[in-house]
Amino acid sequence: MSATEPTQSPYLVDFDGGFDIRRVPTHPGRAAVDGDACERTLDENVDALRDYQRLLYADDRYSVLLIFQAMDAAGKDSTIRAVLSGVNPAGFQVSNFKRPSDEELDHDFLWRSARRLPERGRIGVFNRSYYEEVLVVRVHPRILHGQRIPGGAADEALWAQRFASIRSHEEHLARNGTVIRKFFLHVSKDEQRERFLDRIDKPHKNWKFSEDDLAERDHWERYMAAYQEALRETSRPWAPWYAIPADSKKFMRAAVAGILRDTFAALPLRYPELDDEVRERLPEIRRRLDADG
Repeated sequence: MSATEPTQSPYLVDFDGGFDIRRVPTHPGRAAVDGDACERTLDENVDALRDYQRLLYADDRYSVLLIFQAMDAAGKDSTIRAVLSGVNPAGFQVSNFKRPSDEELDHDFLWRSARRLPERGRIGVFNRSYYEEVLVVRVHPRILHGQRIPGGAADEALWAQRFASIRSHEEHLARNGTVIRKFFLHVSKDEQRERFLDRIDKPHKNWKFSEDDLAERDHWERYMAAYQEALRETSRPWAPWYAIPADSKKFMRAAVAGILRDTFAALPLRYPELDDEVRERLPEIRRRLDADG
């Protein structure tokens, strides 16, 4: 198995194109959600990820790209913050892709994210990503008018072309040492409603609520259809999707952290070794330092 291929998980989206979003749970079940156990698991995995990040940086052959996509209020921000709370901020960066700028619209839809890809030895996080171009844009095809694509009609051919571009892009990255893991945080419509109400009822959370979020909720079924096809078309061994139940935030964070820990554990990372000449000089260097004491 290639080092960039995924380890197994019950939430791994199959590569055969048979993903059915209606059969994917949004909650792992009461038996799976022990809040204290989830927090302990998360803490253990955070500690492990701290060590793996150091090794990733020292090895300097691989980069890791994490992509998070979800409906509003699914918990992307808090999951990224919790799972990566132990890593050195100098070793990773989070990119949040919102409405494209005029400059970005003057390039192809992968351009702006390609500029944010992590260097070797680093972790990059995309909070939303180029997948918005086959999700939000598919639900609201009028957005295409502003992209000025030659012949860019919102038909099946256009979406097929974008899926093909994404698959090729991700395969190219994987061939060159970028380990890609993609997470669809699958929240239910009922749970989203409760989280929206929480944002309204608690003054310190008011800033999180936007009427635009409520407007997008009206397109729920269209979004589910868009997610289903996106995951079917782009979950591949070199860039797998994981559909994580998101109605329990504690379980979701522990599950994501566990997948990342397994991903790092499968990589052939190693600390660099000194060449023979430098190693032979170490005793002499040590004596000089001792003499300075």
